[in-house]
Amino acid sequence: MYDHPLTATVPLRTLVLRAGKWTFAAMLLSGLAAGPGRAEGLMQALAAAYQTSPVLDAQRAAMRATDENVALALSGWRPKVVSSTAYGRQAIRTEQPLSPFGFTGSRTNDRVISPVTTEVRISQPVYRGGQTVNSTKQAEAGVRAGRELLISAEQSVLLNAITAYMDVQRDKAVVDLSKNQVEVLTRQLQATQDRFRVGEITRTSVAQSEARLSSAVSNLTASEAALIASNSAYEKVIGHMPEALEAPPPFPALPLTEEEAQSRALDRNPQLRAAIEAERASGHAVRVEIGKLLPAISVEASAGLAQDQGVEGFAQDQAAITALFQVPLYESGAVYAAVRQAREINNQRRLEAAQARRVVIEGVRNAWEALRSTRARIVSDNEAVRANEIALEGVRQEAEVGARTTLDVLDAEQELLNARVSLVRSHRNEVVAVYGLLGASGNLTASELGLAVAAYDPAEHYNEVRTKLIGTRAETSVEAPKMSDEAISTDSGGK
Repeated sequence: MYDHPLTATVPLRTLVLRAGKWTFAAMLLSGLAAGPGRAEGLMQALAAAYQTSPVLDAQRAAMRATDENVALALSGWRPKVVSSTAYGRQAIRTEQPLSPFGFTGSRTNDRVISPVTTEVRISQPVYRGGQTVNSTKQAEAGVRAGRELLISAEQSVLLNAITAYMDVQRDKAVVDLSKNQVEVLTRQLQATQDRFRVGEITRTSVAQSEARLSSAVSNLTASEAALIASNSAYEKVIGHMPEALEAPPPFPALPLTEEEAQSRALDRNPQLRAAIEAERASGHAVRVEIGKLLPAISVEASAGLAQDQGVEGFAQDQAAITALFQVPLYESGAVYAAVRQAREINNQRRLEAAQARRVVIEGVRNAWEALRSTRARIVSDNEAVRANEIALEGVRQEAEVGARTTLDVLDAEQELLNARVSLVRSHRNEVVAVYGLLGASGNLTASELGLAVAAYDPAEHYNEVRTKLIGTRAETSVEAPKMSDEAISTDSGGK
């Protein structure tokens, strides 16, 4: 594999225009020395992005929330225990006649009692029409889909980090080339002015040199602005500003053929796998809704104590066990509508999985062709740089004897600069295309790249909460970093 030659350590102030057997890529690599700052390689940058990306942390939190769906589904097997206690004050007045006809008055009895009722009720589902079984299968399929989406988010973050890394190197190299062009044209203008003073050339040649130098200064300003933008994008994705970036390491192993790449992608692409699991989950959701039309069996047990219920000193204990058999007869048509809706959602997920398969094939084909065309472009750009170096040297020599004009020299210098910039961009595109192909195939992950990080394992949290019976927190949960009041005020514009 081609080892990418671009670095961004020191400006290309010493790069001069000359012919020779070296290609521009070799000149660029050999002309740069290590900078004084801490050097950072591509794998180090990817590790930093993997460890600090808010996008990945948010997706991991979403994955942990999805894990809880399995625990929710499994709760359908477990009993529900409810304890209730009622306590109050009750005033009672009783009037009783002293004689059968009430002529001699009545006797009044006022009393205040404190009735107490305590009950414990246990309800154990026995059969729910298969809702618990299918809800569990639906939740488990959702977890598998969520894990694939987490891998997809990881690939997206890593590819964005690679792109940001190479954009900085590309724009840094373009800035160095632009600076070198300004220096060359400055010397060219000085030489042109000297020749004008002795009468060898006209004022027109001086004006042409001045115009070309002004254009080069403008291009340098634009390239510096692009570098600043790339540095900002690098900080957003990786978490810190770039320092001295090293040349990318040798490329990882790639599929040998496009067919092999497609086969690998159809087996491992996380977007496709997530779509397939979503289809499976929707199939179980249909059976969950159908289960609501079936009979349900449960067992209930209760024990209670009642005191002072209307009569002071009254006490009553009770215990009961009941088998409950329920048959839904008609529920306003809501369940039937839910079944029909679930079936259509299942059809939708099936079609989305088919579309995802087409998208994967298209993505692999495009990534393969992008890499192939980029490598062909690099060969052409190398040849263009070599030819333009020879042409520039020849035009300069011819200009010295009067066979070429100053404009011819300026044009040759511009063509050489354009060829070198094109080569720089092609090298950047090659690196991005290589890792883009890995991403399309489902191989652009921290473990596949061998990053020096502790890989996040979603199964750890899943195994902890799957059968968790009590508790509101999981030990493996990750708290989101809290922003300071000042940061919140800044982000909200002080509102």
